[in-house]
Amino acid sequence: MEVNYVMDALKFMVLGMGVVFLFLFILVKVVELQAKLIAKYFPENTPKISTLPTADTIDAEEENRRVAAAIIAAVTEFRNNK
Repeated sequence: MEVNYVMDALKFMVLGMGVVFLFLFILVKVVELQAKLIAKYFPENTPKISTLPTADTIDAEEENRRVAAAIIAAVTEFRNNK
């Protein structure tokens, strides 16, 4: 009686990979279904955002400009000292 170990190994490999693939496929479908159910029964409340600039946004924009200027100055200084 001759046993072909390579063919047996390939059969087990294909069986194992098939089981893992099937499990992952089912997992993805269950998560998609869960996301749809959650979105349907628990919708996300999005607050309306004002488009008019406020004092906070003006201060934040000024802060962003100052940070950008500091970064540009630091990079320029680094390049000049190289």
